[in-house]
Amino acid sequence: MERTRPELAEFLRSRRERVTPREHGLKVSGRRRTPGLRREEVAAMAGVGITWYTWLEQGRDIGVSAEFLDDLSRVLKLDAAERRHLYMLTQKRLPKEPARTACTVPDVAHDLLRRLPASPSYVLNLKWDVLAWNDPAEKLFGFSAQPPEQRNMLWMTFADERLRARLSPWEEQARQILTSFKRDFAHAPQDAEIVALTENLSRMDPTFRAWWKRPDIDGACTGRRTFDVEGLGEVALSHITMTLESDRHLRFVYYTPLADGADAFTAWVQG
Repeated sequence: MERTRPELAEFLRSRRERVTPREHGLKVSGRRRTPGLRREEVAAMAGVGITWYTWLEQGRDIGVSAEFLDDLSRVLKLDAAERRHLYMLTQKRLPKEPARTACTVPDVAHDLLRRLPASPSYVLNLKWDVLAWNDPAEKLFGFSAQPPEQRNMLWMTFADERLRARLSPWEEQARQILTSFKRDFAHAPQDAEIVALTENLSRMDPTFRAWWKRPDIDGACTGRRTFDVEGLGEVALSHITMTLESDRHLRFVYYTPLADGADAFTAWVQG
């Protein structure tokens, strides 16, 4: 702490000065000598005394709790990286942050999808909603034919008859897909939307209901899928899942045909 207290003091001052009173609904009257929030405002919103907070910001020997650091992160509007940095500066173990289901895809991911004209690729969030995809993925999976609320890989695997028929054999691959989903479910077991997805599938599909109760989990993000494609028969594709933004649990899923059928599959997706 002797080494990090000066850096902690500077970090707190810089983040306090960045947040405006209006962002917290505070009324501003008269001239303010410094930008951003005042120390007394931060202290009040974080639930501590002004003297105690002032000493902390001055780099004095002050002990803090994880509850206070989270309150302070909220007041100073720290993002996930800044919150981690705050915990590091105070030498506190970072509590697990609740996972959230992201909805915004970075522009660079859209650009990457456009630059893969022969490889089915798409972007998933933690719930496995398909947020963006390229033309080859559209031809292989038919995402646009699904209502937006059902454009979800887990839902489509069990509820979309077209995809069920295309995955060959369906049972083996569907079981692997479900066990892989369980890996992500463990990050947000209380997320209302994700829980609702699994509950709806359990009511709708007895097979899903039985498999969901099993304890098996598959952490693999790479593998092989076999699809029954009209005019080609069974086509084997390898796939890999890459992390786009770990804090937001965004993943990029990339498929490529194995060498034996690569030319025929490329002609099919581009035809």
